[in-house]
Amino acid sequence: MKPEKFYDSLAVMPWEEFADEGIKTALLDFDNTLGPDRATEPEEYSYKCVKLIEQTGIRCCLVSNAKSGRSSKIAEMLGIPCVTFAGKPGTSGVLRAIKLMGSAPGECIMVGDQIFTDVIAGNRSGVRTFMVERLHKREAWYIALKRVPEWIVRAIAHF
Repeated sequence: MKPEKFYDSLAVMPWEEFADEGIKTALLDFDNTLGPDRATEPEEYSYKCVKLIEQTGIRCCLVSNAKSGRSSKIAEMLGIPCVTFAGKPGTSGVLRAIKLMGSAPGECIMVGDQIFTDVIAGNRSGVRTFMVERLHKREAWYIALKRVPEWIVRAIAHF
């Protein structure tokens, strides 16, 4: 349940270092990681982050549990591939994304804002995982419920 490291946001992650370490693909959650929860289109921050990452030679892929229409539209607007209905914390969506991107697990990182979906799915799939602070406080009630046990895990694991 523990990510390799916790960052305040995608924008402050050391993408150049990741590229130097052989990372070729960034598997990104959208809701509250790359954009607002349940948004129907990317915001300026979303475009900025994708550009920042791709300037290092790392390719981005959206890996989302969200419905295909919304996620696909967002990914298309960002100009990146997308895996929808990812089923995180299961591995099927992450493994589909790795295959879609033509990468090996050791060449990928998974970044998201939730332990019980993004971090667990990435860890179980054999990719390096990183967690970011949620982008906005507003989120679906069922996600807000998970924040309490998530806070407990973070307190015990010190991240």
